[in-house]
Amino acid sequence: MKRLSLAMAATASLAFPAMAQDDTDALVHFKALKPEVAQQMAQAALIACRDAGYQVGVTVVDRFGLPQVFLRDQYAGAHVYETSRRKAWTAVSFRSSTTDLAASTAAGQVSSGIRHLSEALPLGGGLVVYEGGGSVVAGIGVSGAPGPDLDDVCAEAGIAAIEDQIAF
Repeated sequence: MKRLSLAMAATASLAFPAMAQDDTDALVHFKALKPEVAQQMAQAALIACRDAGYQVGVTVVDRFGLPQVFLRDQYAGAHVYETSRRKAWTAVSFRSSTTDLAASTAAGQVSSGIRHLSEALPLGGGLVVYEGGGSVVAGIGVSGAPGPDLDDVCAEAGIAAIEDQIAF
């Protein structure tokens, strides 16, 4: 009897690791940026804009659109908190750069209704941050440069600063 119990216990213990990898697993596993890495990305974007002569705000959101970091340069306008946050939120929500979304949601386009959502801001400066395996780990939004295309350049500089850390 004791031998049978040990055999059953051993068999059961071998079955559980296989179940954990099964598609029926009740848990979802994902990757997210550590706050220190999000801070580095925001700082690099802010410095890139400052070096170009622009005073901006930078927001990094997690994969769910919740803010992790906000930095505002000393002379950036009051609007940069809201706009940088909404750009980052929009990028992760729609898994698209806000520059691309600006084009695909223009008047007359099939997706133009997105512009009626209260948080969506399809205006350049918001980018999705992917880890090396292609999973979304964050979003970054920059606001305050003289044009959305320049906000994009600063956001790209922020991502470039942490690329080696997230390219698993």
